[in-house]
Amino acid sequence: MIKPFSQACENNKSPILRGITPHLAHAESVLEVGSGTGQHSVHFAANLPHLQWHTSDRLVNHNGIKQWVDEVQLSNLHAPIELDLNNPWPVSTVDAIYTANTLHIVSKPLVEQFFTGVSKHLVAKGIVCIYGPFKYNGAFTSESNQRFDEFLKQQDEQSGIRDFEWVQQLAVKAGLTFVEDIAMPANNQLLIFKRLL
Repeated sequence: MIKPFSQACENNKSPILRGITPHLAHAESVLEVGSGTGQHSVHFAANLPHLQWHTSDRLVNHNGIKQWVDEVQLSNLHAPIELDLNNPWPVSTVDAIYTANTLHIVSKPLVEQFFTGVSKHLVAKGIVCIYGPFKYNGAFTSESNQRFDEFLKQQDEQSGIRDFEWVQQLAVKAGLTFVEDIAMPANNQLLIFKRLL
């Protein structure tokens, strides 16, 4: 069975790593929500050995993630747990939560469920890292992002690039404070939030 591979993940893994590294310096455990192919988890766990990196996704993606995880045999990289935003998260608490290219794929109610999960499972002073495209004041950051949004809505009318301001409101409601918005390649962003209490 051939491992799943995303060229986008290959292209963005190093810029994302540079962005998240200083914010995860004091964390011990990270839950990756929506590990996808598994490429990010392998790269980040290998380069951040102080972290216990926990992959998660819906069951349909587990075989691919396991192939990546099993191949590298890293002691700090863990097999995927079944996590569906429709359901309670099967974890206790974690120091950090990372998710990439998920908020524009899932529906708005599931974005809200993501932040509900964050509020329940992130420790005090915990970090949330969110990667993907966003709109600002209702405007796309590029024509390609606007075309991408149209494509997403053709596939699923509940998908679409989210407004940064709405995401920030959900974060605040979940007890998070905005820390940084880091520009990434290909018109993406890396949003960093921190829980103070």
